[in-house]
Amino acid sequence: MDPAPQTHPILSYVLSRIPTLAKPKAAASEFDIEQPPVHSPSPRTPSSAGEFELVERMPGLRHPSVLRAMTRAVADVSAARAALQVLGPRPDHELVDSSRVLVAAAEAGDARIPEADAEACRAVVRLDETHGAYEALLEEAEARLERVYRSAMEGTDLDEDAAEGGDGCGRAAGDEGGDAAAAAQEEVVAVLKQAEEGRPVETVRLVDRQLRQLPEAFGRIQGLRVLDVSRNQLEIIPDAIGGLDHLEELRLAANALISLPDTIGLLSNLKILNVSSNRLRALPDSISKCRSLVELDVSYNGLTYLPTNIGYELVNLRKLWVHMNKLRSLPSSVCEMTSLYLLDAHFNELCGLPPAFGKLSSLEILNLSSNFSDLKELPTSFGDLLNLRELDLSNNQIHALPDTFGRLDKLEKLNLEQNPLAMPPMDIVSKGVDAVKEYMSKRWLDILLEEEQRRMAAETPQASSTPKAWLERSVSWVTEISGSLAGYLGGNKSEKDAYLDQQF
Repeated sequence: MDPAPQTHPILSYVLSRIPTLAKPKAAASEFDIEQPPVHSPSPRTPSSAGEFELVERMPGLRHPSVLRAMTRAVADVSAARAALQVLGPRPDHELVDSSRVLVAAAEAGDARIPEADAEACRAVVRLDETHGAYEALLEEAEARLERVYRSAMEGTDLDEDAAEGGDGCGRAAGDEGGDAAAAAQEEVVAVLKQAEEGRPVETVRLVDRQLRQLPEAFGRIQGLRVLDVSRNQLEIIPDAIGGLDHLEELRLAANALISLPDTIGLLSNLKILNVSSNRLRALPDSISKCRSLVELDVSYNGLTYLPTNIGYELVNLRKLWVHMNKLRSLPSSVCEMTSLYLLDAHFNELCGLPPAFGKLSSLEILNLSSNFSDLKELPTSFGDLLNLRELDLSNNQIHALPDTFGRLDKLEKLNLEQNPLAMPPMDIVSKGVDAVKEYMSKRWLDILLEEEQRRMAAETPQASSTPKAWLERSVSWVTEISGSLAGYLGGNKSEKDAYLDQQF
């Protein structure tokens, strides 16, 4: 791991001070797939001005305990990442689910399942479980790095307990936190008392109150429509939350949640759910039952997959934020979210998109940037996103846009930076979105013409290849293809039509 100083300044500084972790300088052709290419001094040899500024802002970097803790954490992170690299790609969630079903059937005595197939499915399940174990180790090591960062930013020393998993908070901070928690508890009691007395409670906002738990009694506040407990220290949400029949907005961002209760699927009127910036590794399958959801934000977590059936039932979803996770694929059911307006999936590990992705006919804003070495191509159906206005594909490994890309007439903003693009050529990309659209549109029309000419040649008997017969077929074909392309391009004369006329 060789981080860029712009994104991980503390880690870059500390690595430059740890000789045992130094690596030979990489060849010019090598780059770190975990980070976008940068044009800056090597993090092993930062400029003296940068070092001075960083240490002045974060004096904790001078403490030996910080360097020791960083050394151990970096070594653990490197070991876990190396193991994951040896294991190869993690099986996608749908494959694992189907493999588990087949294994369960085989173990139940289903004689129709060949032993070879059952063993192959067991191997898939074992590989997934091994990935999960190493990813848990990686997450723990990265959490320790985060604690070291926090210590350096606060300018405090780091004791051994904090380095190995403690919170590293001093006594004064603990006292202050206790006072805040006591005040927050009084607010909670006041809300519950108001509800018990029969007074209406439609909105509860307890943001940044250092709450450590949410009482079960909250699930009995009838008429509650908005519950916002963002930026607290909640680790669990009680099952009783499912009793809030009228809840429309639930905000749980920036807590310490590791899971959500299955009862969340009972919130049939929920329109907005924000669980960003937690420690979620998975979402409950029951979340698909929240059919009224319009906005779902699960960004900044550790999600490795989304529920298999999430798209079949969340048909009213308009905005979906899944960025800053570890998703390797999107379930094929996502393609059924025909109301989806915005999808942000940047900074994941996506290896591709479902083949039917083009069914998202309402999609206008799409961010797939920073999936780095994993995202290499887009499906052919991508050109069916006819309402797409904004598209970010930067920091990937895309070599060619799909031939159907020329159909995206409404595209206004396009970012293709840091991709090894050969199609379209970079000189076209550098001219902007309009040049890319024009180039890909002409390429698409050429493909259509060539395919039709090949089809006609294959269907035409040699005996009927007289000049008169050829002319009659050509006129008929020209009339047919002109009509279909005019409808495809919107019916109005445009540059595309003019180009097509030139071909005829």
